[in-house]
Amino acid sequence: MIQNIDISGVKYEPDAITKKYVMKKIGRLDRYLPKHARKSVTAEVKLKEVNREQGNKYEAEVILHIPNKQLTAKDSTMNMLAAVDIVEAKLTTQLKKYKEAHIPHVGRRGVLSRFKRSYAREL
Repeated sequence: MIQNIDISGVKYEPDAITKKYVMKKIGRLDRYLPKHARKSVTAEVKLKEVNREQGNKYEAEVILHIPNKQLTAKDSTMNMLAAVDIVEAKLTTQLKKYKEAHIPHVGRRGVLSRFKRSYAREL
């Protein structure tokens, strides 16, 4: 669970239910982090309310500070909780790519066996 999560609102005051939901969703992103990055990760969550004239539209932006990188995801929808869900999905894919790039054994399994199979077909 990510311990350092800073939740702030811009033109929007997040209630207890929203804060608890954000802590739950963003806090579990540490399962996609490499083990060396889990202790030093911090998250900034900015919740905004925009375009009041055109209806209530909410925007969620999450910035993850991890070693040697900063990951950002932003989305706006008609519901704040839905925006948090979409941002979580975007960060999940970014974290998976980060993990593949920074850990040498992830994502490269079976390279030699694929070569053996392709070589056997040529014979």
